[in-house]
Parts: sequence; structure tokens; C-alpha cells
Amino acid sequence: MAIQSIRLFGDPVLRTAAAPVVDFDKELRKLVKDLTDTMMDAPGAGLAAPQIGVGLRVFTYYVDDRLGHLVNPDLDLSADLDEDGEEGCLSFPGLSYPTPRAVRAVAKGFDMHGEPVTLEGTDLMARCFQHETDHLDGILFIDRMDPKQRKLAMKAIREAEWSGLSAPVIKMSPHATGGRAL
Repeated sequence: MAIQSIRLFGDPVLRTAAAPVVDFDKELRKLVKDLTDTMMDAPGAGLAAPQIGVGLRVFTYYVDDRLGHLVNPDLDLSADLDEDGEEGCLSFPGLSYPTPRAVRAVAKGFDMHGEPVTLEGTDLMARCFQHETDHLDGILFIDRMDPKQRKLAMKAIREAEWSGLSAPVIKMSPHATGGRAL
């Protein structure tokens, strides 16, 4: 097992867009294994490379007994929203909040060997694909909340025993959302 430390809210790597993977080599396969081992140990439904301090566009997931990974993901989202779905994050231990997300997502990318992959998900799987892809863009789930929820979340973050870091800069998603944060 290669369990890594998970970076917590406030670490600058979580706010930095990850670089595309260009080398599908032994190092990438090790990264996928480290992400998988760390995610399963946490336990979590997903984990993106920046959460363990690696600035590459890779994430792993474990939802509904489906374990996998995706490299260089690109998402196609449905217009239907789940406004009230609870969402948490391993970089925000113990906290979860209603976070609007698209109900359905198609994720295209590659596996660790460079083979093209298309994944489809609804509900929790779609939420996971969006959450982890946001991490790769330097966007956190608190950025997706409505202002009232975000204010409550920020208060809880400041009061969390693991906190003590400065408040985040809110960023807009690069995904087509019609100007609306999902």
C-alpha cells in the first residue's frame, strides 16, 4: 500500500489547476495506485491528484462498488440539476453540505495506459465525476454552494480542529454553466 497524506483546505495546491498528463508511464501507474490506496483507506468516493500534492489531471473513484480512475477528463453535463445533494470532501474532513450538481455526467478521458475511456454516471457517480474534475481545475465544492450555504460552510471550516488557514478565493468554473455556479 502507498497511502499518501491528503492535503487539507488552505493548501495552495488545491487552488491550482492541474497540468494534463502527457506521459502514460510507470510513474502514472504508481500515481493511480497511490490515489486508489489513499482513497480506499480514507475512505472516500473519489480522490484527485492535487489532493495528494500532485498537479496532474488524474482522479480515482469508488462509487456503487465501481472502482476506477480517469486521466485528463473532459465532462459533458446534463442541464438537470440536483440542487440539494449532500457533498463532502476528503480535504474538508467531517464536513458536508448541499451542493448543486448536474444529475448526469459523461466523462471522457484515458486510462493509465493511454487507452480512451468514456464513463457515464448519474446521481452520486455524476456528482463524483464533477467534484473530482473540479479539483483538477482548482475549484472546490464550497465554490459551488449558494452564498448562504457557503457562509455556513466557511464558519464550520474556521471552527474545525484541522483549520487555521486563510479563507479561500472563490473561482468561477471554466465549464459552460451559463454564468451559474453548479
